[in-house]
Amino acid sequence: MARRSTSSSTGRPTGNPSGPRNRTPQPVRVRRRTFGDFVKAFLAFVALLGLVVGVPGALAMTVGWPLPHSAPTMDWLSQPIGVDTFLNTLTVIVWLAWAQFTACVLVEVKAAVSGVGLPGRVPGAGPSQLLARQLVAALLLVGATAASLTPGLSQLGHSMEGNQKGTVAAAQATPGLFAQQQEQAKSTAAALAEQAGHAAAQAQADHGSTAAAHGATKYYRIQPPEGRHHDSLWEIAQRHLGDGRRYKEIYELNKDRIQPDGSRLSEASLIRPGWIMEMPGDAHGGELVENPDAHVSPEVQQQIGDYARTGDHAQQQQQHQQQGGQHAGEDGATAQISVPSQRQTGEAGAHAQENSGHTASGPSAGSSFGLSEALLGAPLLAAGLLAALGRRRRQALWQSALGALGGRRGMEPPTPTGDAQDVQDALLVGADPEGVRLLDRALRGLAAALTAESRSLPVVYAAWLSHGDLHLQLAQPAGKPPAPWQLGQDQTFWTLSRADADRYEDTDTAAPYPGLVSLGTMDDSRLLLNLEAVPGIVSLSGREADRAAVFSSVAAELATNGWSDRMTITLVGFGADLTPLAPNRLRHLDDVDALFEAMEAETRQRRGALGAAGHDSVLTGRTGPAQHTRWAPNLVLLAAQPSAEDALRLAELAADAARLGIGYLVGTESADLPGAAWAMEITPDGKLLAPLLGLELEAQLLPAVQQRAVVELFVEADPERDPDGPTNAPPFLVDISEQGRPAVYARLVGPYEIIGLGTPDGDRSALLHEALALLLLHREGVHPRVLSSALWPRGVTEDVRDALLERLRAWLGTDPDGSPRLRADATGRLVLAKSVVSDLDVLRSLYYEATQGKGADSRAVRGRLLTDALVLVRGPLLADRAEGRYRWLTHEIIDAQLPLLVADIGLALSAFHLEKDRAEKAIEALGAALKTAPADERLWNELLRATHATGDPDRVRALATELVTRSGARGLPPRTEALLDELLPTWREGAAATG
Repeated sequence: MARRSTSSSTGRPTGNPSGPRNRTPQPVRVRRRTFGDFVKAFLAFVALLGLVVGVPGALAMTVGWPLPHSAPTMDWLSQPIGVDTFLNTLTVIVWLAWAQFTACVLVEVKAAVSGVGLPGRVPGAGPSQLLARQLVAALLLVGATAASLTPGLSQLGHSMEGNQKGTVAAAQATPGLFAQQQEQAKSTAAALAEQAGHAAAQAQADHGSTAAAHGATKYYRIQPPEGRHHDSLWEIAQRHLGDGRRYKEIYELNKDRIQPDGSRLSEASLIRPGWIMEMPGDAHGGELVENPDAHVSPEVQQQIGDYARTGDHAQQQQQHQQQGGQHAGEDGATAQISVPSQRQTGEAGAHAQENSGHTASGPSAGSSFGLSEALLGAPLLAAGLLAALGRRRRQALWQSALGALGGRRGMEPPTPTGDAQDVQDALLVGADPEGVRLLDRALRGLAAALTAESRSLPVVYAAWLSHGDLHLQLAQPAGKPPAPWQLGQDQTFWTLSRADADRYEDTDTAAPYPGLVSLGTMDDSRLLLNLEAVPGIVSLSGREADRAAVFSSVAAELATNGWSDRMTITLVGFGADLTPLAPNRLRHLDDVDALFEAMEAETRQRRGALGAAGHDSVLTGRTGPAQHTRWAPNLVLLAAQPSAEDALRLAELAADAARLGIGYLVGTESADLPGAAWAMEITPDGKLLAPLLGLELEAQLLPAVQQRAVVELFVEADPERDPDGPTNAPPFLVDISEQGRPAVYARLVGPYEIIGLGTPDGDRSALLHEALALLLLHREGVHPRVLSSALWPRGVTEDVRDALLERLRAWLGTDPDGSPRLRADATGRLVLAKSVVSDLDVLRSLYYEATQGKGADSRAVRGRLLTDALVLVRGPLLADRAEGRYRWLTHEIIDAQLPLLVADIGLALSAFHLEKDRAEKAIEALGAALKTAPADERLWNELLRATHATGDPDRVRALATELVTRSGARGLPPRTEALLDELLPTWREGAAATG
């Protein structure tokens, strides 16, 4: 079969050319042969001629026959070794080396010319065969088409182990990555199959008979690489079927059939030169052959004949399955990464069912008042943003605790409204903190296991998350993974099941792959691309607004994800307003000139640091004794297309970036950015396409409206923002007089109790109590989808959720005027009536009234209100909650607010008593507050002052001893030490005696 011509290898459609632009794969850019290519080919020819012909000729002329002319005797062993003997021995070694190298040349030439399978391995000829391969490739380069810098990704894992070092080499042989997932789209596949059936029927009608009736089934043989371009099923379908998306038909026709080299097709992206593909009946083009076909060699005819018989066997096996038979065949268990959505047994199947339930309560639920679908479909991004927002709010609370007593702005964070409220709800619904935790522990556990085995981290291009299972795709084979990891469908896939991931514990190991970032989903599988490992630039084309949504999503997830330690995200030309998300990670530069100035310096610095440390790449620095250095990545996101000159300069800068832990994602208006290793396109309908990678995802986006709302949440929570601003009142103030007695009273501070309601149905009591607690902690209202995701974090159907709400309404009942105590507000959020009150509401109202209401002007009123407030404190929030429930509290800041509030009440009441020299009363108040806030340093310091006011130095000394014992190896806080020096100068002597 003839080699593919240049025109046919471009991947231009031969069928209907009028399809939508986002569905058409980008053509391969053809590079004409240069003078340098001819020079390289000539030098390779001279080298081969000298090594294959020149070496034996020179040996024959200069040394002659090196072996003895007669059989040696025993006396030969006692003869002295002269110069001739040494030269003859050396000549024999050279002859053997020449023979081995010549065999390597013959093997490589045969494989390159025939295109059947991979080159054979000559025993013991690793370096020799590599040299022969390079020389043969250089010689044949002038006869093949050189493709673009965009690598074909269909040959993952099939290069010789250990022969791919350096970023440039990796860029030329970047392995296959994404096409194996596309066969999972069942509905799309069905539509395409129907379309293919109509096309085949039409073709049969035109010819008057089917191909099968004439025995003329069409076949295609996978072509060897041409330059940097590798054949792929997408391009084959594009050339011969008119639509690259029909590659799935080719895959289904040839799946699991034995190929000429003895292997099988199990993944749509993993095809090898020399393999034979049966084609659909309407395939066309000059590269196809029919069976029988007299225009091909007898060897190829034999291969096609043997392959055709496997097709008949496969069809019989498929019919047997349709009739209810069991799957028979040695390869019945296919690699799990290929079709993660089809795993319906064991734990993965359970997770699939849970996820399907979650979908039922997802976009369709409550669609009359929408949440951001972009954030609902981005669980890892949402979890990172939610965790970062919680840390920011807690930081504001603790910084506020250092301010003056009473009326502090940070005690009650502002309640978001409008778009910010919708985005916060979307984060609560969409976040998957458990998935982030498992991903982080699994990656760190892998790094720790490799360190224990004295192995370096493999280069990981991408990760797939599917129903909790994690699949890592390696750049090249890296041996057997450490347990509990397992090999996937080939040597370049490492897989960890959800059950095994659950066994990992937290470890103090550097994050091995901090550059992983979500790009989107394909069916039930989520793709994370490792930006710092890409051998060059990742380009993104499409409309400016669509590109901006991708860039914002990538930047936000990198800035807040939970599987990284330290990193720098350099934003160029966009994202100045994103810096509040993570000021320590995000760096904004105005233009490309500033980027070159910064990155050229950093590139030089990293090269020098790696060389001084003796590391090949940052990955070797993340395991072993040097892992404390972390080698944090720097990921550059350039939204604006660079000029032609800047693009070339950027390509040079990125040539060695992967080894240095630097990644580049660059926006472009067209798909031909120089130096782009991987080219992607974002379409107006939210599809992320990379045809040459076999990639079509539902893109993960952060549109402009949601981006502004997210930033608003972080800005409002900033502890440095307007610290002297107006005081925020509690979200819900209750009438604390006798006339304000509520109809329903819930005790949340301490053991959970409800007064005023009957006991609900026993089987659902816990769920109803939990739902009521969530509503009581959010008097501003709770979105129904937030409520359902909190109670059922793994998903629930709408009917189950609605049934719970009806039971909750019935349990709470109605007020005397007939209005329900649970209703929906104008936005559709669930709110409780004012007649339903919790002790936390009363606690906040009492403190607010004592410090900023009536108690501010009346000492007697203030003392009474503060005393009443402290009496309400019976322990921590929901002290007796069942294990495994109330997990949504991890997203709340009430666990930080309540101890601070109780401490403030205790401090205020202590100051109230000390004004009248009632030291014992002050000590009593502080002791009560310490039961709920034992770690608050302010309470201990005030307790020291109150104890000193008793005039008993022994009590002060005993308290100092207790504080020293409690502090342990950390030692006392500086402020406490200074206070003890003032109140009890001899306290250190007692501490030394205690120690």
